Amino acid sequence: MSDAALYSRGDRIFVWINVFLIGAFAISTLYPFIYIAALSFSSGFEARAGNVLLTPVEFTIAAYERVLSQPLFWSSYANTFIYTIGGTLMSLAFIIPGAYALSRPRLFGRRFWNLMVAFTMWFHAGMIPFFLNMRDLGLLDSYFGIIIGFAVNGFNVILLRNFFEGVPSSFEEAARMDGANELQILWKVYVPLAKPAIATVALFCIVSRWNGFFWAMVLLQDEKKIPLQVYLRKVIVVLSDDDEFASSLLTASYSFETVSAAIIVCSIIPVLLIYPFLQKYFNKGILLGGVKE
Repeated sequence: MSDAALYSRGDRIFVWINVFLIGAFAISTLYPFIYIAALSFSSGFEARAGNVLLTPVEFTIAAYERVLSQPLFWSSYANTFIYTIGGTLMSLAFIIPGAYALSRPRLFGRRFWNLMVAFTMWFHAGMIPFFLNMRDLGLLDSYFGIIIGFAVNGFNVILLRNFFEGVPSSFEEAARMDGANELQILWKVYVPLAKPAIATVALFCIVSRWNGFFWAMVLLQDEKKIPLQVYLRKVIVVLSDDDEFASSLLTASYSFETVSAAIIVCSIIPVLLIYPFLQKYFNKGILLGGVKE
């Protein structure tokens, strides 16, 4: 009996509707990336005229030449890597031990501490108290302030804690019989078993750090310390009113739109390169971290 015979007409219609909706969703998700990439390689005149849809019109790399010739672009790019890599490592250094401690049944006041972590997901002090706290700690306009100030996220702690709680206790008991202490149990038993969940948390941290914009704009005053996203905002806001940049457009092949698109493309390339290597852990990490035995 063929596979088609196993499904009723209604089932086949339902499948085709699902395929259509998923395809439409995929197209709507991919189109903005395709459009921005096409815009960045188009001439400034065609971009301003709105003639770019799917493919570059009057192909040129003038916008990239303009972007890559700016020293501030390269410094902001390097800063983004510093904040992303340093921030992710700092986050994991806090989240892994914290999640392990909260998963231990013998932790004194365990219910209270778990509630406090969950509480931060629903409520926070607000922007002004947070800014004043960062100021009083001397963390304004510093690399360390951006890295340490956003190191821990309650959701990531709970996700990893749930995974640790799902690890069979027999692993821990066997390690204790071999004379392992608490730290050895964490790093030699739980961390190797939690690689999918840790990769998922790391992916969340990487994307959050790479796209970080608002607080970097508020806390950093030195242009040499701003990340790429703040630089993009500077291009969009400042260059639109820059008479020198406006006069250069009269003879250049690029435009305000193509320069902005080129920066956006440069900002998403590293994430597109890293994500495929972590994506295989993503679904597995979410499932294992969200289901308790």
